[in-house]
Formats: sequence, C-alpha cells, structure tokens
Amino acid sequence: MLGVIRRRVASGGSPASLIFSVFQILGHSLQTMRPAMSVSRVSSIAGKETLLHSRGLGHIRNFSHLIFPGNLIGILDVISSTQKATNMYLWSHPFSSEGGDLVDAVVPFMGESITDGTLAKFLKGPGDRVELDEPIAQIETDKVTIDVASPEAGVIKELVAKEGETVEPGTKIAVISKSGEGVAHVAPSEKIPEKAAPKPPSAEKAKEDKPQPKVETVSEKPKAPSPPPPKRTATEPQLPPKERERRVPMTRLRKRVATRLKDSQNTFAMLTTFNEVDMTNLMKLRSEYKDAFLEKHGVKLGLMSGFVKAAVSGLQNQPIINAVIDGDDIIYRDYIDISIAVGTSKGLVVPVIRNADKMNFADIEKEINTLAKKANDGSISIDEMAGGSFTISNGGVYGSLLSTPIINPPQSAILGMHSIVQRPMVVGGNVVPRPMMYIALTYDHRLIDGREAVFFLRRIKDVVEEPRRLLLDI
Repeated sequence: MLGVIRRRVASGGSPASLIFSVFQILGHSLQTMRPAMSVSRVSSIAGKETLLHSRGLGHIRNFSHLIFPGNLIGILDVISSTQKATNMYLWSHPFSSEGGDLVDAVVPFMGESITDGTLAKFLKGPGDRVELDEPIAQIETDKVTIDVASPEAGVIKELVAKEGETVEPGTKIAVISKSGEGVAHVAPSEKIPEKAAPKPPSAEKAKEDKPQPKVETVSEKPKAPSPPPPKRTATEPQLPPKERERRVPMTRLRKRVATRLKDSQNTFAMLTTFNEVDMTNLMKLRSEYKDAFLEKHGVKLGLMSGFVKAAVSGLQNQPIINAVIDGDDIIYRDYIDISIAVGTSKGLVVPVIRNADKMNFADIEKEINTLAKKANDGSISIDEMAGGSFTISNGGVYGSLLSTPIINPPQSAILGMHSIVQRPMVVGGNVVPRPMMYIALTYDHRLIDGREAVFFLRRIKDVVEEPRRLLLDI
C-alpha cells in the first residue's frame, strides 16, 4: 500500500484524490481482514472528510483519524512543501453543513484588546433576504459597535443567539440558507393563534348527563370596615410610585466611559484655569476666505482647525502639558496627537488626529470631518481612538457657556471650548460689542504647575486672537 501511495505522490496527484485513494485501499484491506466492516462505510466517511476540507484551504495538516472496531488508524498527514501555513481566524470564515446549503454567521474578530461584546440588536430576522457582507447584527463593545456581516447571500433560517447576550469571537448567532428553501418569513409581530382542540361529542354529552352537585348558599357576614391608612407626617418624603420609573441596563460604552471618568477623578489632582478669547479676527479670517478655501480644498473652513493649530503651538511652547506621569517617571512625548471629543447618540467617543503638528488647516478640517462622520454612524475603529496626547472638547456646540472638563487618561490636560457670546468689551478706551469665548484648561497638578498652565492657555488666547502669529512663529 505504501508503494502505491509513493507512486501517486510522485505523479503529482491532488491531495483530495490521493486521500480518497488511500481510503479505498484501506477499505479494501479492512474488508479482507474484517468482513463486518463494509467498504461503503469507509468510502462515505472519506467523502465527508474530503468535502469538509475542500473549501480552498490549499493544503491539509493532520487530515483525520478514523476509528474502526478495535483499531485506531491514523490516515494521513499531508504538508505542502511549497506553501507555509498561514494564521487565520476560524471565525472569519463561514461554516457549511454537510449539504452545503446552510451557513453559520459568527461573531468576527473584534480587536486585540476586545475579548467579548454584547449582542445589541439584530438588523435582520428569520425569513429575511440578505446579500453577501450585508450587516445582520450589531455587537456592542467597550469602545465601538461592530457589525456582523452575512458570509453568504441567502435567507436567514434561524437566529441562534439572543439580544443582550455576551458573545465572543467565533460565536454562532444565525444560520443562513443559501437557497432559501423551506424558510418561511415570520414577522416579529405576527402570532399564530392556537385553536383549542375540539372536544369529542361523547365527552360533552357525558358532561351534560352527569348530575350537577347542589350548591348551598351561605349568607356571608358583613365585613368590618378596613382601618384608614396611616397619616404621613410632615417630614416623611412623598415618593413617586414605582410604576412611573423605568430601569434600563447601561450599554457597554456608557459603562466604559463612566469607569474611565471616575478613575480619572480618583487618580489626577485636577485643577482648572480659565481665560477668555476675542474671536473677532479668527471669525473675520474665516468669513473672508471660506469660499476660496472650500473651492480649493473641498472642505469648509471651521473654527476647530484654528484651535487645533493654537493647541499645537501651545504644546510646543510648554512640553510639560504634552507629558504624562508613569509611576515614578515622566514620559515626554515628542509627537502631538490631538484627541477631539465627539458626542454621539450612543455615548462619548474621542477620535485622534495623528501628528497634528505636521498638518495644515485643510488637513485638520478634512480629518475632523472624516472622524466625526465615522463616530456618528458607528463605523469608527479602535485604532482611530487609541492614544492621543492632548484633548480638545467643544461644549460650545451645545450652548455651554462655562465648564470644567475632566482629563482623558492617560493624558495630563484637556482644553474646553465654549459658546461664542457678544459681550461689551473695552477696546481702545471705548466700550464695543465683541464675540467672546471662555476657554478652560483642566490639568494634572501633580505634574503641571499653575505657571505652565496659565502660559499655555495664554498662548491659545494669543494665537486665536491674532492668527498671523502662526505665520511669523511669534
């Protein structure tokens, strides 16, 4: 038998045909040795094993072991000499049944630091038609929401998992039929009424003929009136009824944000300093060049890019603001990655603008627009939110006049922007209306002294009030 195998390997036969031949040879041999063992059983098992491993893997390792009565026979170990095994995640591929019509939809790989997630909701139900790579469910993690895509085009046969369950990568959540045969669409609101089983006429007749026991009426004694409810004292609080309250579980993103903010409050010695900025010149610059800027760069000129450039200048002048405490050491970062806080319907996310010190106004505006769109539609990735050396939070878009922002760990400071309000200001000895904004800097007082914090905030004020300083580097 080994000689036959060597000759077929030397002739360049495919692994599948070679394996099938080996099963045939073993089946013939075992039939001679043990008549009770049929060749058809060996061939059928071989066919199943070959079908299972014929989905484009390219090579086979440790093909299989078959258990015969009284014998454990190792069949084959075929290793490709020209192609090395590649690492692949089992959950990134569909799983077919023996017939090949049913495919399992599984939870995909969600990132190096994410081990599980919560099945937030199904986007499709049993009987719905889905296309290849169409999202059928959403997995909510501590950081992002991930879509589970359909591995094949077909019809959803059944949903295996339930909404609200904790799932891991590789967990099966649905079964998809590629042909759609035998799958009926059932809407969630449609319920089939259960008809009561008809009673046999003989039973009804017997019930009628059976004499009914007489029921003696007993006169009930009048009940004593219930005592009046106890009167509440003036100091006892009037609590609302429980029926007017709703208990809703927190999302994983909200729990993560709550934990990080509380850790920040418990770790840092936070202190906030304030200043006010005259927005006249920056708003004038934007008004004069917004059309030409849009025509050339394809993006609108906003105020955020001016504050990002001002923050970069301030961080370059005060490197300690860009540093962080790590144990007994101070880590000085020689790069500037600006995090922009974005509020979404699902919670607060903080995408990062990488190497902001090397970007111009147009690059910053394009990056902000791209990250904001991804954050709002839930397609932002974990890598786009990781890191960051300084954060800018703009509460002014919601109308906030003044606030004390909380540091985003592992950073050491955060800049808070607020709404622009016309206020009377003294300019050249005259009182004139000016568009003014309060700005706030919350910093870790363990690392940053008040002197550096005030100098940094003053640099923000100078650059925003006179953007030409950026051109002259003064």
